[in-house]
Amino acid sequence: MTPDIRSARSLSLGERAELFTAAYEGYLMPMHVDASALAWMQEKFDFDLDASRVAFRDGDPVGLANLAIRDRDAWVGGVGVVPGSRRAGVGEALMRALHEEARSRDVERVWLEVIVENTGALALYEKLGYETVQDVEVWTLQSAEEELAGREVPAAEAKGQLPERHEPWQRADGTLSHYDDVRGLVTESGAMLFCVRSTAQLQQYAGEPDPLIRALRTYGDVYVLNLPADDPAAQVLGELGGSVAVRQHEMVLEL
Repeated sequence: MTPDIRSARSLSLGERAELFTAAYEGYLMPMHVDASALAWMQEKFDFDLDASRVAFRDGDPVGLANLAIRDRDAWVGGVGVVPGSRRAGVGEALMRALHEEARSRDVERVWLEVIVENTGALALYEKLGYETVQDVEVWTLQSAEEELAGREVPAAEAKGQLPERHEPWQRADGTLSHYDDVRGLVTESGAMLFCVRSTAQLQQYAGEPDPLIRALRTYGDVYVLNLPADDPAAQVLGELGGSVAVRQHEMVLEL
């Protein structure tokens, strides 16, 4: 039976959070999302609730797909189906609905990440026309006392030393513009933007990564989201005893 696809606004924030959690049950990386966490994601990642979609069957929500939009680019910020409705075409119907909405808004590219081991989702995305741009990794590294080789500066000053380049959506300029806790640090050979929350999070950097990573770990345990697998910082993180928590394919669909 073809699912009934509606705007995400058909559910309240709390209902969407409950559906998000249910849709990731048993997933390679289960997500437990409450209303406050989802509200944070919607704001920071520019979720468009009118463009995002929810799938219903017999009046009950069974799947969701979040679409974030910035100018001519969009990003799929989570797509999932509750266990009892999986492998029945719901995910594909949601994705096709996102693409239709994106085209109507003159979006040219839709981005997403998929965990390497999630072969079923990868096959669907390839069927829909997505191509892998690069492999990215989520790194963690324990804190350590280091002699600080750089100095903190205003984020704008550090940003001025970073070249324009593609960054995964969660660390892109559009996301960082929503943060009020971005900090800057410069060394003699590089610069970085970072945040200190429950972990010290590298956002963007340029230059020699070793002194930057060593400086970052003085602020706490390090977390780096979706770092390109061939990035020089990945080698430094490994040499310092870091580990990869998740490997993903970053993919794009040209509309």
